[in-house]
Amino acid sequence: MRSDVPSLRLRGRPLPAIGHARMYICGITPYDTTHLGHARTFVWADVAAQVLRHAGNAVEVCRNVTDVDDVLTRAARHAGSPYDSFAAVQQFYFEQDMAALGVHPVTYQPRAHTHVREVVMLAGALLDLGRAYEREGAVYFRGSDVPGRAGLDERAARELLEEFADDPGDPLKDDPFDIAVWRPSRDGEPAWPSPWSPGRPGWHAECAAMAMATFGPALDLHAGGADLRFPHHAYEAALAEAMTGVRPFARSWMHVGVVRKDGAKMAKSTGNLVFAADLLRDHPAPVIRLALLSRPWDQEWDYDPADLTAAASRLDRLHTAAGRSSSSSSTSASSASVSSPASSASASADEAATAALLDDLDVDTALNIAEQEGGRTARTVLNVLSLA
Repeated sequence: MRSDVPSLRLRGRPLPAIGHARMYICGITPYDTTHLGHARTFVWADVAAQVLRHAGNAVEVCRNVTDVDDVLTRAARHAGSPYDSFAAVQQFYFEQDMAALGVHPVTYQPRAHTHVREVVMLAGALLDLGRAYEREGAVYFRGSDVPGRAGLDERAARELLEEFADDPGDPLKDDPFDIAVWRPSRDGEPAWPSPWSPGRPGWHAECAAMAMATFGPALDLHAGGADLRFPHHAYEAALAEAMTGVRPFARSWMHVGVVRKDGAKMAKSTGNLVFAADLLRDHPAPVIRLALLSRPWDQEWDYDPADLTAAASRLDRLHTAAGRSSSSSSTSASSASVSSPASSASASADEAATAALLDDLDVDTALNIAEQEGGRTARTVLNVLSLA
């Protein structure tokens, strides 16, 4: 028998929470302004947090900032700026875009450069547990089993490691699928002291350390772009689980589908970026937010400017619906005996819309119910989705 207690389900798996939910979102590497690929991930993660709150949970959200990263260091050097100052400026612009798009402030926003000590502690713990080894100032995590746990064959895993600069051919590694928890720094790169070398954290170790420092050994929900599933999220979870012995690291994962344009994933390397700030100059923020929600969260979105036109039209209809009486109570009735069923029908519409949002964040169905029912139901859905 199913419980009547509302619970979010993602891909058919329930995520019950007793009053409190811990959510971690892989944040930006602040070396450029926010494009739609970034925006879609953070808007959908915001919707998940809001739906959990609507279901009665207190939600703590941690969204990190990866401000120690070789790509950022190169961009800062090119701009003639210290890496941390450069990152802080880019983070400021990112937060402006998020606020404009209706993304709620997060509870915690750790920055990687303030958690280097925690990465050193993680590396030391993994060495003590025999899950890592030190070589020429670097500390490597033993990750030979990680691709298999992620459901990847060796060839696919190697290609993804190379794409994300986790060189499987590194001659210092015992195994191609080991990854660096700590790396010695070269001249001109940020460096911190450690027992092994003046160096810097590995990317996956940064997120593992920041998540554990904020929430302890496990999370309720971990969100991020689908392109981070492997190697980043797979190794982040493996590092945390190896250190704590607690499995799973995250009870549920929300891998938001990437945004594509002109047939390719939106990315700086392909030159097909559409920046949120540019769209915000010409379109109301709720229209852009609704366009970002126009496809299910786990599906890829092929961006087309026509999507903004469609979102604007739909938002107009929803606002019109919100301003009228609900369809279940639109028939005039002079007696209380007639108005009571109408009130009950309106409540049923509210419940149906909420059930849709809880069922894999089915925004489209919830909006269809809101548009048809109007009134309080429409206002509630628009409020939960921050489209009002």
